This record gives sequence, C-alpha cells and structure tokens, in this order.
Amino acid sequence: MIKKDFPIVHFYDQDFVDIYEKTWKWIEDTWCEQSSKNGFSPNFFAYKNDSVINQLDSIMATFFLVYSNSMYDVGNVLDSFYNKQEENGAIRGLYSIADGKPLFSDDNPESLMPPLFSLAELNIFHKVGNKKRLKDVVPILEKYFDWIVDTFRDDSGLYATPVAVTQYAKSPRKGAKYLIDFNCQQAVNALYMSAIGDILNDKEMSFKYKKHYFGIKTRINEKMWSDSRQFYFDLDKDFNQVEVMTLSSYWVFLAEIPNEDRISIMVDYLKDPNYFGTDHPFPSLAVCEKEFSEDGEGFCGSVFPALTFVVIKGLEKFKENEFARECAIRHLYFVLDTLHHSESGGDVFEAYLPSGEGKSSDSTLPNFPRKRAVAHIGLSTITLMIENILGLYISLPKKTVEWVMPTLEIMGIENLELKRNMITILSNKSGRGWEIRLESDKLYYFTIHILDEKKKKTLPIPSGKCSMLIDKM
Repeated sequence: MIKKDFPIVHFYDQDFVDIYEKTWKWIEDTWCEQSSKNGFSPNFFAYKNDSVINQLDSIMATFFLVYSNSMYDVGNVLDSFYNKQEENGAIRGLYSIADGKPLFSDDNPESLMPPLFSLAELNIFHKVGNKKRLKDVVPILEKYFDWIVDTFRDDSGLYATPVAVTQYAKSPRKGAKYLIDFNCQQAVNALYMSAIGDILNDKEMSFKYKKHYFGIKTRINEKMWSDSRQFYFDLDKDFNQVEVMTLSSYWVFLAEIPNEDRISIMVDYLKDPNYFGTDHPFPSLAVCEKEFSEDGEGFCGSVFPALTFVVIKGLEKFKENEFARECAIRHLYFVLDTLHHSESGGDVFEAYLPSGEGKSSDSTLPNFPRKRAVAHIGLSTITLMIENILGLYISLPKKTVEWVMPTLEIMGIENLELKRNMITILSNKSGRGWEIRLESDKLYYFTIHILDEKKKKTLPIPSGKCSMLIDKM
C-alpha cells in the first residue's frame, strides 16, 4: 500500500478519471484556513474570492470531502456553523468571513437554508465511522430542529418559508408559501435524526423524530399530491396547489414520501423529454412549462448538479440503480463537454444547459452561473463517480463495501481508506475470465452485486492480496 493520498479511480473513459483528479486540485482553492477571530473552525469550506461562508455549499461539500482519505477534516466544515448556534437554536445560512456575523436579506429574513445537517452527519458517520461525533452533535441538531419547528411550522403541520430559502435564482413559483422541497427536506431531517437515535441506541430520540417524520409525510401526501396532474406541488397561502412542475418536487424521493404507484409515475416523468427527460439530466423546470428556457434562465430549465445529485440519490432509494447510473454518466459527459468547450469558458459551473453542451445563463443575473463552483460540481465528479458510476457503497462502522455493477466493466478504486484500512478493488478481464482483484491492510466484508447477471455474493476479504473469479460465483 502507498502512503495516504486521495483515492485513485479507474474507469474505461480516462476523461472521467481526469476530471475526478482535477476536482481534488480545485478543492485546494476552497479550503480556507482562518484565525479564530471570526469564530469558525480552523479550516472551513468557502470560495476564496467570496466574503461569505454558505451553509448549503458547506453541507453539500461534505458528500465528497468524506472521500479525501482524511486529507480534509470534514467535521470542521459543519462545526463552523455549529459554533455559531444561537441560544434559541438558530443556525443561519450565511456568515461573513471577515467578522463571523450572520447575514440576512429581505427575501430571506431569518437567513434559513435547507435543514440537511442530520443527513450530512449520518453520511459522515458511515464514511468516517466516528460515533463519538454523533453523540457530540446531537444536542446542537436537536436545538436546530426545534428552532425550525417553532419558527416555520404553522397549525397545518406544514412549513411556510420564503422561496429564497431554496437558493435557486428566479424560481417560477409565484405565490408559493408551503414549498414541496423545504417540507421534504425537513422530513429528511426528521428521518435521519431518527436514524441517528437508532445508532446511539436512544429509543426515545428515535421515536420522537420518527413520529415527526410520519406526520409531515402524511401531510405532504394529502395536500401536495395532485391526482389530476400526478405530481407533487407547492401550496399557496390558501393551501391551493401551485401547479408548476419543478425538479424540486423530487426531494420526495430522498424523503421516501411516495408510494410505489407514484414512484413509477414520477420516474416516467424523468424519462419523458416533454417533462424532465432532456439530453442533460435533469432540468430544474419541466419542458412543458411555459417559462421553460433552453438557455436555463436560472431555475427556468438550468441543470444544477446539486439537484441532479439529489434526484439520483433519490432513485437509489427505490432500487432504480441502473437508471441512476445512466443519468450520472450522461450528466458527467455534459460537464466534460462544457469543460472542453472554449465558448463556455472551458471550465465547470454551478448550472448547465438542459439540451446541449455549455453553461446555463440568466439575463438578469450577471454572476450566474458561478464558475468552478466546487461545492456543487464535486458532487458529480467525485461522489457520483464513486457511488453511482463505479457503484461503490461504503459503511465504515460495519467495515463493509458493496459494489453494485450494472454490467461487468474494467474499473475500480485504489487506496481508499476504510477505517484505518487502505483497500483496493479492481475489476479486469484476464485469461481466466472476469476477475475482481482486491488488496487490503485488514479484514473487511465485500459484497459484489452484478445486476445484469443477477449475481450477488458477500465474502470476508482478508488482509493482503486476493482475487475472485466472477464465473465461479
């Protein structure tokens, strides 16, 4: 085994490997080291030219920083926000890097952002395996959860928030008061708080948040699903549905809201070119909507890597692995085409065109889309690359790796840290047929699942080098 560094990925298309490696270099420009005068952690995630630290960017960044083999302390990214928690439990979405003070705006007076800390913390736990951290952050997360309930939930049991909370520019959701995405995000928050309670063997905590989850799930299904349109919508102040089909509704997948029939319908929309099935998956606004723009125009059709990531992770929840992988590959090809496209600046961006190569645009926002928005693009070039294109799913507390392969291909990962255990997993075709080669410092448990051959097997992998022949499974 070599010394600790970022994991090396292997894939038949070298361009995928190249952009994965470039992203780790770009991250160096977003990893800030500051003095403690602003109250942040010693290291945090922010763009060096920015004057603010952004909660949503920071949370999203944790989903790829967990693969840094501890080169970056992913906990520090969230701790900067926890350090700023107010007495009432509030954690604001934006803070000034200069003095550490919260920043507010007229369209988002409470400086609220999607409440995804529990989702990020549970993912960190499975990738880093630090149970003590979960115990330490639970009091913070509980106070934060209570603040959101006390401030934004009304007698309907749903949450009323400004559209600006979503962080998506020019979202065509006029009159929306109860947002489908924010209510699903709070459902996700409750679902993962309950899961953290299970890990900590705190039955009271688990039950408390599970009860909250089922309460909001029921209300979303009762009030936000349209039987006539077969889709989930925002609600206005009078609880009428705002019938604009936005990609934000697919937060219902990650929140595990729909039943099987509704899942099937919504997956079909993702494949239909008249809705969300554009060449580049997935547009933020359905093609059938009158405000849809082939130029993106902010939230009027742009492909946002962070939203595409959410949809793909939601598809996983319902065993749509093959479609999820197909979409991840298509998405990354468009990212690569734009990177190599000089007219688009030859870079990566926070938003892309829905039906061709190139960055999105917005005629009213001169700084849109942000160039080299690593907090968003890293979800595609690192997280989707490892989890959906390679198909590797890791749980460090369990010392397990599951490899879900739609079909046998030459690919794999090298020198991935698995709880102080560096592992390598590579598939190749030899004279003996398809072979999985494995190398490890210590024992772990490996599951190989080849979808098209309907083969699945779990084996303990000893320290040292070994291999397994697929034909012998």
